[in-house]
Amino acid sequence: MKNNINIILKRAGILSLAVSSLIFTSCEDELNVLPEDSPVTELVFSNGTLALGALEGMYSAAQQDDVLNGTLQLSGEWQSDNVDFEGTFPTFNEIRQYTTLSTNTSINGMWDDNYETIASANLVIDNVPLVEDETFTQAQRTQAIAEARFMRALVYLNISSFFGQPLQVAEGRNNLSVPLVISSEIGLEVNRATLGEVHDFIESELLAIIPSLGAPTTRIKATSGAAKALLARLYLYQERFAEAAQMANEVINDGFYALATDYTFYNQRGSMEHIFTLANNADDAQDSGEGFSGLTNPNPLGRGDAPFSDDLLAAYAAEPGDLRFTTLNQTGNDAQGNVRTFTSKFPDGNNNADDAPVIRITEMYLTRAEGNFRAGSTVGATPLADINTLRTRAGLPNLTTVDLDIILNERRKELAFEGQRRMDLMRNRMDLRRPGQPDANLSAPGMDRTIFPIPQAVRDLSPFLAQNPGY
Repeated sequence: MKNNINIILKRAGILSLAVSSLIFTSCEDELNVLPEDSPVTELVFSNGTLALGALEGMYSAAQQDDVLNGTLQLSGEWQSDNVDFEGTFPTFNEIRQYTTLSTNTSINGMWDDNYETIASANLVIDNVPLVEDETFTQAQRTQAIAEARFMRALVYLNISSFFGQPLQVAEGRNNLSVPLVISSEIGLEVNRATLGEVHDFIESELLAIIPSLGAPTTRIKATSGAAKALLARLYLYQERFAEAAQMANEVINDGFYALATDYTFYNQRGSMEHIFTLANNADDAQDSGEGFSGLTNPNPLGRGDAPFSDDLLAAYAAEPGDLRFTTLNQTGNDAQGNVRTFTSKFPDGNNNADDAPVIRITEMYLTRAEGNFRAGSTVGATPLADINTLRTRAGLPNLTTVDLDIILNERRKELAFEGQRRMDLMRNRMDLRRPGQPDANLSAPGMDRTIFPIPQAVRDLSPFLAQNPGY
């Protein structure tokens, strides 16, 4: 079969975006389908300036709500115990209620947009070495390719967590995951890879690009620090705890990053808190109002779709005065007209221009704490010291002892609404919902609809792609 992965047919679409951004200084143009031998392809990779425009186009593809700007991340929060869904989208309600169908158009969009971003990265990786431009230096080429490989690895880690079971259940590394499309060549027939194959690919990519990226100098692009931090996240998912602690420790000890003194760092790109944040602005924002800003703000500023769950509110209330709640919440009407509590991490519900916090240094402290605790080590600090460092910033008293439940609770309260909770529960073989929450009986580890289906629209074109159980 030829052209069976539908996103391969769209992978050159990012080139039209790159050209548009260079000629019209806009990143809002439609991502059109272009053939591999399109004159636009030849134009974009005809010189270094345009090739670097294609790299910028890759970041623009990642700005889609379904990729790094909130829809995928909040879907994980809805599936877990953190966030309620009060909106009118039936496709989001399916995700929240574990009644997802393979024809769910929102999940189809997530698959499509993430593979579109992968495709844009593949185009950069494959074509930058071929650019015939003596002014396009080898250092520029190496940097561009490394940034594209980082983005591809990041997207693969994200989608492999949603479209297949995690390492900790079923067949572990042999669980079916997502197709590994790692070439821009058309006519590829690609089956689903195993989770082990996807994880191995991600690890090899990150290890390969860390030397190429050099010392970090930015927080809104791929850097060696971001690659190490993503590798630490991967190792935590894989239960390679000593390696997770070591890699997180390397990032913490990089002088380019440091814990912010308070919680005003969201949307402050210069804050040392950020390892990699996706830059948005009013002219180049989250693309549909269904991302972080649009969904998490109350009416009329936003859609009012994603308030705190009562269980998450109770987690904060257990220790009154937690600044991660008291300084980062707002009240207003949800989509049903009820007064609810919402996060204020993404306050721009009008322009949807808030930056997306993809990786920040706080996560590395939490990863080092958990990695050390579970490995029985003290790389860089004791688990207790790391947790107390974060609690001090949150205005809470120091603890005298720490255990895994405490570490996971600190992760929950630090990273709420940022898309981490679902995998934290899954990789620890915990139900996604707490007793008494809706549909808690459907949320146990390994249950069919804790993961997404392979979209039916994809399987219509590629029937050899095996469907997940229960769909």
